[in-house]
Amino acid sequence: MNSPIVFVSGSKGGVGKSITTMAVLDYLVAGNKYLRLLESDTANPDVWKSYSRTVEAEIVDLDRVDGWIQLVNVSDSDPGKTIVVNTPARSNEAVRLHGSVLVDSLKELGRPMITLWVINRQRDSLELLKSYMETMPVGVVHVLRNGYFGEERKFELYEQSSLKHTVQQQGGLNLFLPDLADRVTDALYTGRITIEEAAKQLTLGDRAVLQSWRNAVSELLAQAGL
Repeated sequence: MNSPIVFVSGSKGGVGKSITTMAVLDYLVAGNKYLRLLESDTANPDVWKSYSRTVEAEIVDLDRVDGWIQLVNVSDSDPGKTIVVNTPARSNEAVRLHGSVLVDSLKELGRPMITLWVINRQRDSLELLKSYMETMPVGVVHVLRNGYFGEERKFELYEQSSLKHTVQQQGGLNLFLPDLADRVTDALYTGRITIEEAAKQLTLGDRAVLQSWRNAVSELLAQAGL
C-alpha cells in the first residue's frame, strides 16, 4: 500500500483546519516522512506561506475540476509521499461537484485516504460532516473536537449524536485536539514560521507550552494512523 492522502477539512472557516494541517506537517517532518503539501485554501493560504520554504508544496484550486485532476496526478507521480491537503471553507460543494475524480482514482492509486474533520461545538459542523461522509464514501474519517472551543465535555451535540456512532462504525476515531495558547498561534501566523521553527525561536515559556502541545498532538496523530 502506498502512502496515504490526508484531507484536513471541516468545510467552514475558523474551526482550526490550518493549525491542524500544520500539526500534521510537523508530525510527519519529525518522523522523517516524505510528504507533499497541497494547499487548496486559495483565498488564505496560510499553511503554504509558513511551510513552502521547508516542504514540497503547491497551491491547487479544488473549486475547479482541474484542481482535482492535479491532485490525482500528483498522488500518482509520488506514491511514496504522504499527500497532505489543506482544504478551505465551502469545500463540501467542491467535493460534491468534483470529488468523484479522486474517489474513482483511489483504487488505482493504491493509497488509503484519511480525513481529519475538525469541528467546533455548533450544529452546522455536524451537518457538514454528515454531508461530506455521504458525498465522499471512501477511506476513514476521524473527528477532531477542537479544544479551542472548550473541554471535551462541552461537545455535547456531537457526543449525543448518531453521527458519532456512524464515524465509529466506519472505523473512525473521535479525538480531542488540545488548545494551543493564542500567543503561540499568533506567533506562528504573524511570523509565517513552521512549528519546528517556533520551537526554536520563541521565548522559553512559549516553547514549553508549544512542546507540550506537540507531544499531545503526536499521540493523537499516531492513533489516527499517520
